[in-house]
Amino acid sequence: MPRSVNSVASRARRKKVMKQAKGYFGRRKNVWTVAKNAVEKAMLYAYRDRRNKKRTFRSLWITRINAGARMHGMSYSQFMGKVKANGIELNRKVLADLAMNHPDAFKAIVEKVKS
Repeated sequence: MPRSVNSVASRARRKKVMKQAKGYFGRRKNVWTVAKNAVEKAMLYAYRDRRNKKRTFRSLWITRINAGARMHGMSYSQFMGKVKANGIELNRKVLADLAMNHPDAFKAIVEKVKS
């Protein structure tokens, strides 16, 4: 008796990958083996970069807080140390937003921690 293969499921699996490869350049979008490899690699990058995004944003926030603090004569580490010591419970995301978009509010925080 010949072997039975589930071609419906195989085709569905291939269709799913080819749909994910839509928009890729050259053979990556329409050749099964190339598209499969490209999609697998893309998924790995997506998984990795969902974690890296958190690091990247934290780094950006620190840079913005540092720039704002230095405008008022403090370094980032001095500023954050005094923020924690004074019990101000604003996270880096909020502090960076204040430093960038609301300089008066940020200045008030700096004045509070300086005294």
